[in-house]
Amino acid sequence: MYKVLLVDDEILVREAISKKIEWNELGYELVGDCENGKDAIEFVKNQPVDVVLTDICMPYIDGMGLSKYLSENCPQTAIIIFSGYSDFEYAKQAIQYKVSEYILKPVTAKELSEVLIRIREKLDSKRKEEKKIDQLTKVYHSYTKNEAVIISRILSRLVKGTQEVKRSLDELKEFDIEISGSSYRTVVIDIDVYSGLYEINPEQKKESALMAFVVENISSEIISEYNAGIAFRDADNRVCLLLWTNRPQEFRKEIVEICKDIQKNVYSAMQLSISMGMGCYVDSLEELSKSYESASEMLQYRYTKGSGIMFDCEEEKQKENSMELEMDYRDIAIAIRGGDREVLDDAMEHMRSWLKTGYINRRKSIAYLQHVLQIVYEVGHETQESFVLPDSVLTSITEARNLDQAMEITKEYALSGLKAVQEACQTSGERQAAQAMEYIKDNYGNPDLSLNSVCEYLNISTSRFSTIFKEETGKTFLEVLTSVRMEKAKQMLQKTTMKNYEIAEKVGFSDPHYFGIAFKKATGMSPKEYAKGRKS
Repeated sequence: MYKVLLVDDEILVREAISKKIEWNELGYELVGDCENGKDAIEFVKNQPVDVVLTDICMPYIDGMGLSKYLSENCPQTAIIIFSGYSDFEYAKQAIQYKVSEYILKPVTAKELSEVLIRIREKLDSKRKEEKKIDQLTKVYHSYTKNEAVIISRILSRLVKGTQEVKRSLDELKEFDIEISGSSYRTVVIDIDVYSGLYEINPEQKKESALMAFVVENISSEIISEYNAGIAFRDADNRVCLLLWTNRPQEFRKEIVEICKDIQKNVYSAMQLSISMGMGCYVDSLEELSKSYESASEMLQYRYTKGSGIMFDCEEEKQKENSMELEMDYRDIAIAIRGGDREVLDDAMEHMRSWLKTGYINRRKSIAYLQHVLQIVYEVGHETQESFVLPDSVLTSITEARNLDQAMEITKEYALSGLKAVQEACQTSGERQAAQAMEYIKDNYGNPDLSLNSVCEYLNISTSRFSTIFKEETGKTFLEVLTSVRMEKAKQMLQKTTMKNYEIAEKVGFSDPHYFGIAFKKATGMSPKEYAKGRKS
């Protein structure tokens, strides 16, 4: 039976819930009721409960204050809030205080019963897990006092080559363990969650030795079925397999099957993901350290490849094509300089894939990503002098637990560089377009005024200027120049008695005939018709 405390400032509500819910049938015992959060806190201090049902709006300490206290002091207690408030702020606080259920009033007996059933199922599951851990802990403590620990230490010295083979074999014989075979291989198993790939809390750290014990037991059972060797725990809570055979060719496939079985059974038993490094084959026990070192080395590729993977050092590794990486570097620089998000995304994704596909260790991966940061900084700083590469970004890359985290940090910085360049170019483009407009208005009467002369004045390439000018004005240079000249010509036709050829010359046309054609195309009338229409 799970103990329940009911908290509501309305006595009628407390009485209604108390009477209408079939507590015993649902697996609960209603052990008390309180009219506010203050009384409820005093109650749970003296009599811990499994579930608290509480309203929000109450005197002294409200439901949220009570939930806060419970989340900080009684984290195992499930909290159910029933309230007339549907405000999002209350829902956010409820999430913050790990409230199990948030129900809006009015609450029916059926609805509350369904909620209580869901909570009971979660509590049942948690109790089963705790019971399983307790049982394993008892077995583990028994294990740490027996000969298995001594055997593990002997085997660890043997595979690492820190003790003479003969002495290790003699010591193992005392425990009736004999190692036979003409070919040997070691496998190193790491539980991913404790490996440094993820952040773990102190409670999980305490569990690591216990979970390694579980992995060792499962591995031992499976190896025994194959009659293929022995499993033991290393000093750092890694599980190692020492495997041997007299038929090395057939045994290659068998080892893979053994490792797959171990992975599957560990996950089935404890929902734990494990990675396995399979060392090289050696023909003598004196060479075991080579196999152990190669197995351990294989696990370093989890940084790029992820967790739950089997790494076989005997498999042919794909060679790194550094030219692909150089192309990614180039594309990233082009993307930043051109403000092209799509090109940047493609280049970063290709780099991620390249790093994951190859056998590239953590140190190299970090170096490659730091080079990307340097490229982004240099390109960004060219355009925007205030753009910097903070030490915190470099540190974050170094401290990232896996490639995916490091790539996200790198991409975020690259996007900030792209944005800085875009903003700088936009500001610069606006200024250059405005300067070009001023230059055109001051020099429209010069028949030699051209795109080249404006670009020489602004000290910018014609292709760059054409892009900027079109983006800022919506028109080409020639369209703007013609428009300015036509406006000036219209003003002269309205306000002066100048001849057409004189006006043509004034607005930059050396050929009066061409001026007439351009004017009619722009206004729909000849200069003579326009002047007559405006003066009549």
